[in-house]
Amino acid sequence: MMLLRGYVHSEFLADHRVRPPAATDAVPEKVLTGGPVLDARGSEPVSYRVPDHKIVLTFDDGPDPEWTPKILDKLAQYDAHAVFFVTGTMTSRYPDLVRRMVDEGHEVGLHTFNHPDLSYQSSSRIHRELAQSQLALAGAAGVHTSLFRPPYSSTADALDNKSWPVTREIAKRGYITAFIDTDSEDWARPGVDEIVRRSTPEPGKGAIVLMHDSGGNRSQTVAALDRMLPQFEAQGYQFPRLTEALGAPSPHTAVRGVDLWKSRAFVAAVGVSDNVIGVLIVSLVVAGVLVLGRFVLMIALSSVHVRRVRRRRPGRGEPEAAAGRGPPVTEPVTVIVPAYNERECIANTVLSLAASDHPVEVIVIDDGSTDGTPEIVEALGLPGVRVLRQANSGKSVALNTGLRHATFEIVVMMDGDTVFEPSTVRELVQPFADPRVGAVAGNAKVGNRRKLIGAWQHIEYVMGFNLDRRMYDVLRCMPTIPGAVGAFRRTALQRVGGMSDDTLAEDTDVTMALHRDGWHIVYAERARAWTEAPETVKQLWSQRYRWSYGTMQAIWKHRRAVLDRGPSGRFGRVGLPLVTMFTVIAPMLAPLIDVFLVYGLVFGPAMRTLEAWLVVLLVQGACAAYAFRLDGERLTPLLTLPLQQLMYRQLMYVVLMQSWITALTGGRLGWQKLRRTGLLNSAPGAHAMSAHDPRTGGVTGAREKSTVG
Repeated sequence: MMLLRGYVHSEFLADHRVRPPAATDAVPEKVLTGGPVLDARGSEPVSYRVPDHKIVLTFDDGPDPEWTPKILDKLAQYDAHAVFFVTGTMTSRYPDLVRRMVDEGHEVGLHTFNHPDLSYQSSSRIHRELAQSQLALAGAAGVHTSLFRPPYSSTADALDNKSWPVTREIAKRGYITAFIDTDSEDWARPGVDEIVRRSTPEPGKGAIVLMHDSGGNRSQTVAALDRMLPQFEAQGYQFPRLTEALGAPSPHTAVRGVDLWKSRAFVAAVGVSDNVIGVLIVSLVVAGVLVLGRFVLMIALSSVHVRRVRRRRPGRGEPEAAAGRGPPVTEPVTVIVPAYNERECIANTVLSLAASDHPVEVIVIDDGSTDGTPEIVEALGLPGVRVLRQANSGKSVALNTGLRHATFEIVVMMDGDTVFEPSTVRELVQPFADPRVGAVAGNAKVGNRRKLIGAWQHIEYVMGFNLDRRMYDVLRCMPTIPGAVGAFRRTALQRVGGMSDDTLAEDTDVTMALHRDGWHIVYAERARAWTEAPETVKQLWSQRYRWSYGTMQAIWKHRRAVLDRGPSGRFGRVGLPLVTMFTVIAPMLAPLIDVFLVYGLVFGPAMRTLEAWLVVLLVQGACAAYAFRLDGERLTPLLTLPLQQLMYRQLMYVVLMQSWITALTGGRLGWQKLRRTGLLNSAPGAHAMSAHDPRTGGVTGAREKSTVG
């Protein structure tokens, strides 16, 4: 549709060069001195002049939706006829006006499709210009025409050695060429008096007069007609059609059958393309507003979040809760680790928990692994670490199993491919000093970020997830406790029925349920966890497909919160719309920015288009740099941001499209397992950890310093 629109709007293939005059020795003298109507279809060209006291009004470059109807009205008012030399582009865009011309008795001629100077064009291009113009004309009015006027032409004596061969070729295709006698030059808007003067032929002589009904403001043309028509009529002039003035048969032939339907289909497709582009432009505006609105919200509310955290940030070595949230939380907690075929990562995960500076009980729930995952954990022989086995039943069931066996009130949940820092659990549980807090979201970070796809996910995690969580924290509508690092009050979970398997995003589902039950959900930015992100496009697709579809399910499941009262209603009217706009709608529309980038580079003003895209990229880059600064990250990965926008975003768009299709067709997904590589090794975050927590050089040999509840 964009290609079709670009073509019919002359945004490509158009050639508006005007060639300087050439020699005329190849043009027959009788053509140069003959009349303005040239029939060169036979072996010898024949010229015709308009009889005396007859003026043939001709209008080029239309139809135009504003000026053509006014000109037609004037012609009807004075019972005058004219010839409209239409372009294929304008005909296909405004077919009703061409149909009106024919219905009201005017003649229609071709003025090419894209209005190029044909002397620059190849024979095949000339053929396309004529054939596609006839296609548009037939689709608009159901006729073909034998009249033609070349763009940039004037009188017959202006033919030269470059334009004459084109005229002969056009004649061989069955066309009569109509040049002019007088040129109103109304395109220059010289004033009504001057247009009338230039249009006036010698007294009593016949003439073909050139005017325009498109290409700019034609108010002077309309005003000139209002004066010319009665004035010339008073002088004894008539305003016939061209063939009527020459006593020739009508140039119109009816189009029927398959050719007519093809023509109508073409015109209909042009109409659809214009409507589609209109919708896309509106969608682009919506996408721009959503994207920029989200950036403004994230920056503004993240700044508020930072100031709040700094105000209550404790002194060195003092737990965060002591700075204003109540007494420090020091009681032991239960850490639940659901695991399914995690042999590459599970040892590092459990060892990182053993190195925790907060007392923990660790429960590993083996969900029917076939790779020896539970045996690896048991072989570690760590005190306070239990392994529970169950048949493969899915992540939510595994988490509920761990919840039933948990000893303590505060429960931390993490993935089997995630590594905690020694301080992660302690930082994660401090907000529970506030009895209103039901869950805490930690700061999940990408550990394997050395490859390009990992760097892109690293940007997404820092900017798209953690900056979002600061915003949602301030608005008190955190939509998701990440499965990689989150903590819950067991009482709160039990009140909402535990982890539900109604959706594929059990973390989002339970978070929304807690909001509706009246609990506060907060973000602990210093509770860092290092997770292994997908390393291939296939793995990333699988993971994001599950996330995206699961989020849609959770939104639909909790949709009635919009109508509720109290905390549930507040979340429904604040949280759900934000999650829907920023997680479902905005990502669907965001690729339009890149689509219009390509469109603008090919069809439109390339530099302006590129400048606009770069402005959006700079805004994104500024937000990303701010997010990286807040997280204490190096800015080097942001060098890949332009490539991420061009490639990674399109992948996420297709994933979201597939999720929509799955949702609309009622499909169902299982707990999809990603192939792990164990790249996090034995250090939390491996390569990244040294920059973030210099206290820890790895967890090997750290068992003896761990305190297990």
